[in-house]
Amino acid sequence: MAANPLTKRTRVDTDDVQGLVLQGFGKHRAAAYLVLEVIDGAGARSWLSSLLPEITLGEARPSGVARNLALTSSGLAKLGLPPATLSGFSLEFLEGMTSAHRSRLLGDEGAAAPVRWEWGAPGGPEVDVLLLVFAPDTDALTAALERHRADLTGSGLREVATLDTEDIGRGEHFGFRDGLSQPTMSGVGRAGPQRHTVAPGEFLLGYLNEHGQYPRSPQVTGADDLDFGRNGSYLVLRTLVQDVAGFWRYVDRATRRPDGSPDPEARTALAARMVGRWPSGAPLTLSPEVDRSELAEQNDFGYDADDRDGMRCPVGAHVRRTNPRDSLPPKPGTEASTDVGKRHRLLRRGRPFGPPIAPDAALDEGSAQPADRGLHFLALCSDIARQFEFISHTWAMNPAFAGLLDDADPLLGGHSSRGTSFTVQGVPVRRRHQGVPAFVTPRGGAYFFLPGGRALRHLAGS
Repeated sequence: MAANPLTKRTRVDTDDVQGLVLQGFGKHRAAAYLVLEVIDGAGARSWLSSLLPEITLGEARPSGVARNLALTSSGLAKLGLPPATLSGFSLEFLEGMTSAHRSRLLGDEGAAAPVRWEWGAPGGPEVDVLLLVFAPDTDALTAALERHRADLTGSGLREVATLDTEDIGRGEHFGFRDGLSQPTMSGVGRAGPQRHTVAPGEFLLGYLNEHGQYPRSPQVTGADDLDFGRNGSYLVLRTLVQDVAGFWRYVDRATRRPDGSPDPEARTALAARMVGRWPSGAPLTLSPEVDRSELAEQNDFGYDADDRDGMRCPVGAHVRRTNPRDSLPPKPGTEASTDVGKRHRLLRRGRPFGPPIAPDAALDEGSAQPADRGLHFLALCSDIARQFEFISHTWAMNPAFAGLLDDADPLLGGHSSRGTSFTVQGVPVRRRHQGVPAFVTPRGGAYFFLPGGRALRHLAGS
């Protein structure tokens, strides 16, 4: 595949980029996110000024606690960013995630409606600041959080919520390997496969994106002329509760034998078809019949090239919807199709929360499962509408995706009273599974901006 000239290595000023954009802090297995409200702008600026030396910037892997900071539009306003600068941010960021239009766009209705959220709900405490804390272990994390909470006393901020995370290994709560198929940002670190290498302007303001354009960026004018957005990234955060028991019980009922007995192999196969990968992470496109753990890291395939009709991986599977690879019009199977997909990629940095439960335990109808478990979905991009919202609305939640008729994402959809459908392509006939309920429900969320180091110093008045 020939290199896209837009993804040639343009030097990224990594020393000014918050570390979360450049790495997932994967060796820091303990993490928590403090959601804060600004009560007094002057006090909050002073707090930010004292925190600046601890903000983790650049590509270097931190050995101790790592900290990053993001703000909503209301948080930026309360810290004194002038209206003229704020107007340079995107409309979706300024409106926020819970506006009526965005709720319809994202499918946040019914049980998923923002009025039901535990944080970020309309009319609730205002969400202004997000402090992300990553530590090598739980003891280090506990000590860091205790100190940060002490620093909040008299700071002009108050804690709205603490979003704890749980180290459950490299998987997610449904029991599947997660974090695969991440894009590589050109101009940072080592080069990756061209198929997955994306221009830096797709994730950072101040650089060319895959359209050959610079993302819209807010400016500070006057004595302190500054491209405030440069080296910053939009951060999408959503707390998603996963109904693990509901998921495994649904696929169990759907795959029972004629005599009513369970069929474990068919159950796992249907679950894998809904996800698009086997529990190990092996893609169905490369191994449609059995899970092959040796393929868990395999990411070099195309849906049009290897599985055009969805006979291996159903066209409505979760991972095929959220990253269609080379199957996009107008020229599926070509480099041009892959380039279209690159304009909608996300850097994903999410982490699970809550105790894990094995599929066999989830199937036990008599077992008590009081604890919430799920994912704090966290994604970075330079254009919320063209990347996160487009993926959510046009690909994931679209019932007519890729020629389907009434199939939303089998994991993320199903919030209507009748649920959704899931179609498994086959010969001589397809198989449609009806009444797929919601297995993932939002319980909080907001749009943030993760500024570069220079912008943070300007905001703090330093």
